[in-house]
Amino acid sequence: MPKLTDKQIRQWIKDDEHFEGRSDGDGLTMRYRASDAVPAWRYRYKFAGKPRVMALGSYKELSLADARKTARELSARVALGYDVAAEKQERKREAVAKIEAKANARTVADLADEFFERMILPRWKHPNIVRSRIEKDIKPAIGKLSVEDVKPRHIDTLLQGIVERGAKTVANDVLRWTKRIFDYGIKRHYCETNPASAFNVTDAGGKEKARDRWLNRDELWAFFEAMKVAKGFSVQNERALMLLLLLGVRTSELREAKWSEFDLNKGIWDLPAERTKTEMATTIPLPALAVEWLQDLKRLGDGADYVLPARKVQSRMLPFICESTLSVALGKVKHGLPHFTIHDLRRTARTHIQALGVPPHVAERCLNHKIKGVAGIYDRYDYFEERRDALERWAWLIAEIESGKSSVVVPILRGA
Repeated sequence: MPKLTDKQIRQWIKDDEHFEGRSDGDGLTMRYRASDAVPAWRYRYKFAGKPRVMALGSYKELSLADARKTARELSARVALGYDVAAEKQERKREAVAKIEAKANARTVADLADEFFERMILPRWKHPNIVRSRIEKDIKPAIGKLSVEDVKPRHIDTLLQGIVERGAKTVANDVLRWTKRIFDYGIKRHYCETNPASAFNVTDAGGKEKARDRWLNRDELWAFFEAMKVAKGFSVQNERALMLLLLLGVRTSELREAKWSEFDLNKGIWDLPAERTKTEMATTIPLPALAVEWLQDLKRLGDGADYVLPARKVQSRMLPFICESTLSVALGKVKHGLPHFTIHDLRRTARTHIQALGVPPHVAERCLNHKIKGVAGIYDRYDYFEERRDALERWAWLIAEIESGKSSVVVPILRGA
């Protein structure tokens, strides 16, 4: 028969009557020490012939009826051969281990940063492209997740979110870099599996087709006119796009360009090998029109080291404009033409330069392409003067198209 009552217990608390142990039967006891705010329940039993004790909680947390119910359940388990106190300790250790593991867990953001610092920054020619994919796409989607917690469904959600915004090429890039990041994690024992391993380009942006878009003279005129009236379209953006069109350089080559690479008085731009895709340094001849636009940018830069310095509203992580700046700016130009991208301006330059009668090998060198085949191996002549003539002719044509003249006459190529 039970020996304790709620009335007794409340009276002990009221009288502040302390004791080490009073039994309720079936192994349930109560202890009320001076250091306790309220009495506490304990369950006593024997396991393998040895006495064992297990704390159940305070009288405030566990009523007399609930304490008796708990004691009966524990007694049943003991009768089946279970050491209930040891089980409780094991559960506690597991809970603590989980808390510690969660606190010490390496997140995807941590892994991506380490991968970038160790594998990309010291050896990748254009690390900011990878950094952009990490910061703009991977981290916002899965960066806060523990590396071990990332599942294929998270990767699928990441990729589909990028595809839905119309950036299929970016989705392919993100998939490629996500795979590499988790492969790096496996090598460093941060995770056991790669959640992106089962995915391929068909699950992301699909197989990319070579583009053939370029702008003819009428389209260029429409584009030039639209830039003049585009809302929220800065002079810096207009000059940058025109320079990309005129010089045929890659976007990253202009975005990351420093003024120290230019001699505007001599009309040249010394582009170092480490900033080119082909790893070939080149001296780019600057037509007078390009010099004029560059002088505008230098004045607007107000002493900045870079030709296109980072804007105030952008991340300060980069000293120059970020990868998407010019693409976003191009989207503000309501030209009404079939879709084209920044890179299509480079194809446009190549097409028009050759149409002006420039030999193919010179046109290729204007874009700092490697010449294929035997000629590319043995021909080390840089065609500087020929490239200067070609770009002057192309600049003349751009100026004529921009002026809206229907009849275009360009100077004859020297030596042609």
